[in-house]
Amino acid sequence: MSLQEKECTEELRQYMIPYLENETVCSMDEYVQHGTTSTLQHCLSVMRLSCALASRLHIRVNYHNLAIGALLHDFYLYDWHNHQDEGPLHGFAHPHIACRNAVLYFQVCPEIQHIISTHMWPLTLRNVPHSREAVIVCLVDKYCSTLETLAGIWHFARSRCFRREI
Repeated sequence: MSLQEKECTEELRQYMIPYLENETVCSMDEYVQHGTTSTLQHCLSVMRLSCALASRLHIRVNYHNLAIGALLHDFYLYDWHNHQDEGPLHGFAHPHIACRNAVLYFQVCPEIQHIISTHMWPLTLRNVPHSREAVIVCLVDKYCSTLETLAGIWHFARSRCFRREI
Protein backbone atom coordinates (compact mmCIF):
# COMPACT_ATOMS: atom_id res chain seq x y z
CA MET A 1 0.00 0.00 0.00
CA SER A 2 1.45 3.35 -1.02
CA LEU A 3 1.77 6.32 1.32
CA GLN A 4 -0.96 8.09 -0.63
CA GLU A 5 -3.29 5.10 -0.20
CA LYS A 6 -2.54 4.94 3.54
CA GLU A 7 -3.28 8.65 3.95
CA CYS A 8 -6.52 8.26 1.99
CA THR A 9 -7.52 5.27 4.11
CA GLU A 10 -6.84 7.12 7.37
CA GLU A 11 -8.72 10.22 6.19
CA LEU A 12 -11.65 8.06 5.12
CA ARG A 13 -11.63 6.20 8.46
CA GLN A 14 -11.86 9.51 10.34
CA TYR A 15 -14.64 10.72 8.06
CA MET A 16 -16.67 7.52 8.59
CA ILE A 17 -16.60 7.58 12.43
CA PRO A 18 -19.97 9.38 12.82
CA TYR A 19 -21.61 6.78 10.61
CA LEU A 20 -19.89 3.75 12.13
CA GLU A 21 -20.68 4.88 15.68
CA ASN A 22 -24.31 5.71 14.92
CA GLU A 23 -26.70 3.56 16.94
CA THR A 24 -29.07 3.02 14.01
CA VAL A 25 -26.26 1.95 11.67
CA CYS A 26 -24.98 -0.43 14.37
CA SER A 27 -28.49 -1.91 14.66
CA MET A 28 -28.02 -3.40 11.17
CA ASP A 29 -25.86 -6.01 12.88
CA GLU A 30 -29.08 -7.52 14.31
CA TYR A 31 -30.46 -8.51 10.89
CA VAL A 32 -29.28 -11.45 8.79
CA GLN A 33 -28.51 -10.44 5.22
CA HIS A 34 -27.13 -13.44 3.31
CA GLY A 35 -26.43 -16.82 4.86
CA THR A 36 -24.94 -16.09 8.28
CA THR A 37 -23.75 -12.55 7.43
CA SER A 38 -25.45 -9.60 9.11
CA THR A 39 -26.57 -6.56 7.13
CA LEU A 40 -23.89 -4.44 8.83
CA GLN A 41 -21.15 -6.98 8.04
CA HIS A 42 -22.34 -7.08 4.42
CA CYS A 43 -22.36 -3.29 4.09
CA LEU A 44 -18.90 -3.00 5.66
CA SER A 45 -17.59 -5.60 3.21
CA VAL A 46 -19.11 -3.74 0.27
CA MET A 47 -17.64 -0.47 1.57
CA ARG A 48 -14.11 -1.86 2.05
CA LEU A 49 -14.04 -3.73 -1.24
CA SER A 50 -15.52 -0.81 -3.21
CA CYS A 51 -12.85 1.56 -1.93
CA ALA A 52 -10.10 -1.01 -2.44
CA LEU A 53 -11.24 -1.74 -6.00
CA ALA A 54 -11.36 1.94 -6.95
CA SER A 55 -7.92 2.48 -5.44
CA ARG A 56 -6.31 -0.61 -7.02
CA LEU A 57 -7.71 0.14 -10.46
CA HIS A 58 -6.91 3.87 -10.13
CA ILE A 59 -10.51 4.84 -10.81
CA ARG A 60 -11.15 8.50 -10.08
CA VAL A 61 -14.00 8.54 -7.59
CA ASN A 62 -15.23 10.59 -4.68
CA TYR A 63 -14.15 8.21 -1.91
CA HIS A 64 -16.37 9.87 0.70
CA ASN A 65 -19.49 9.38 -1.42
CA LEU A 66 -18.37 5.88 -2.41
CA ALA A 67 -17.81 4.81 1.20
CA ILE A 68 -21.02 6.33 2.56
CA GLY A 69 -23.11 5.04 -0.34
CA ALA A 70 -21.67 1.55 0.11
CA LEU A 71 -22.16 1.60 3.89
CA LEU A 72 -25.79 2.76 3.61
CA HIS A 73 -26.82 0.87 0.47
CA ASP A 74 -28.85 -1.64 2.55
CA PHE A 75 -29.91 0.78 5.30
CA TYR A 76 -33.52 -0.50 5.29
CA LEU A 77 -33.55 -1.48 9.01
CA TYR A 78 -35.63 -4.65 9.08
CA ASP A 79 -35.17 -8.41 8.70
CA TRP A 80 -36.18 -8.96 5.10
CA HIS A 81 -36.75 -12.68 5.75
CA ASN A 82 -39.68 -11.92 8.07
CA HIS A 83 -40.85 -8.53 6.81
CA GLN A 84 -44.50 -8.65 5.79
CA ASP A 85 -44.85 -5.27 4.04
CA GLU A 86 -42.54 -5.94 1.09
CA GLY A 87 -42.65 -9.75 1.03
CA PRO A 88 -41.13 -11.12 -2.17
CA LEU A 89 -40.75 -7.57 -3.52
CA HIS A 90 -37.97 -6.75 -1.05
CA GLY A 91 -35.35 -6.75 -3.83
CA PHE A 92 -37.27 -4.08 -5.71
CA ALA A 93 -38.33 -1.95 -2.73
CA HIS A 94 -35.36 -1.92 -0.36
CA PRO A 95 -33.10 0.47 -2.33
CA HIS A 96 -35.74 3.18 -2.01
CA ILE A 97 -36.34 2.41 1.67
CA ALA A 98 -32.59 2.50 2.34
CA CYS A 99 -32.29 5.79 0.45
CA ARG A 100 -35.18 7.32 2.39
CA ASN A 101 -33.59 6.23 5.69
CA ALA A 102 -30.19 7.63 4.65
CA VAL A 103 -31.78 11.00 3.91
CA LEU A 104 -33.78 10.90 7.14
CA TYR A 105 -30.87 9.98 9.43
CA PHE A 106 -27.91 11.60 7.65
CA GLN A 107 -29.26 14.09 5.07
CA VAL A 108 -27.06 12.48 2.40
CA CYS A 109 -26.39 14.35 -0.86
CA PRO A 110 -28.04 13.43 -4.20
CA GLU A 111 -24.88 11.60 -5.38
CA ILE A 112 -25.03 9.24 -2.39
CA GLN A 113 -28.78 8.83 -2.87
CA HIS A 114 -28.06 7.74 -6.46
CA ILE A 115 -25.52 5.13 -5.26
CA ILE A 116 -28.03 3.69 -2.80
CA SER A 117 -31.09 3.76 -5.06
CA THR A 118 -29.35 2.10 -8.04
CA HIS A 119 -27.40 -0.67 -6.31
CA MET A 120 -29.93 -3.37 -7.28
CA TRP A 121 -29.66 -2.81 -11.01
CA PRO A 122 -30.42 -4.74 -13.27
CA LEU A 123 -33.24 -6.08 -11.05
CA THR A 124 -34.55 -2.53 -10.81
CA LEU A 125 -34.45 -1.87 -14.56
CA ARG A 126 -35.32 1.83 -14.44
CA ASN A 127 -32.72 2.70 -11.79
CA VAL A 128 -29.50 2.46 -13.77
CA PRO A 129 -26.24 3.48 -12.06
CA HIS A 130 -24.69 6.44 -13.91
CA SER A 131 -21.76 7.45 -11.73
CA ARG A 132 -18.53 5.51 -11.26
CA GLU A 133 -19.29 5.22 -7.55
CA ALA A 134 -22.76 3.76 -8.21
CA VAL A 135 -21.44 1.23 -10.74
CA ILE A 136 -18.72 0.09 -8.32
CA VAL A 137 -21.15 -0.37 -5.41
CA CYS A 138 -23.63 -2.18 -7.68
CA LEU A 139 -20.98 -4.65 -8.89
CA VAL A 140 -19.27 -5.16 -5.53
CA ASP A 141 -22.66 -5.72 -3.86
CA LYS A 142 -23.36 -8.59 -6.28
CA TYR A 143 -19.92 -10.08 -5.65
CA CYS A 144 -20.18 -9.89 -1.84
CA SER A 145 -23.77 -11.19 -1.86
CA THR A 146 -22.74 -14.21 -3.90
CA LEU A 147 -19.82 -15.05 -1.61
CA GLU A 148 -21.93 -14.58 1.54
CA THR A 149 -24.76 -16.73 0.19
CA LEU A 150 -22.36 -19.50 -0.83
CA ALA A 151 -20.66 -19.33 2.59
CA GLY A 152 -24.08 -19.60 4.26
CA ILE A 153 -24.98 -22.64 2.16
CA TRP A 154 -21.63 -24.23 2.99
CA HIS A 155 -22.10 -23.49 6.70
CA PHE A 156 -25.60 -25.01 6.63
CA ALA A 157 -24.48 -28.09 4.67
CA ARG A 158 -21.49 -28.59 6.91
CA SER A 159 -23.59 -28.38 10.07
CA ARG A 160 -26.19 -30.84 8.68
CA CYS A 161 -24.21 -33.27 6.55
CA PHE A 162 -20.75 -33.45 7.99
CA ARG A 163 -21.49 -34.01 11.66
CA ARG A 164 -19.57 -36.83 13.20
CA GLU A 165 -20.99 -38.87 15.97
CA ILE A 166 -18.52 -39.35 18.83
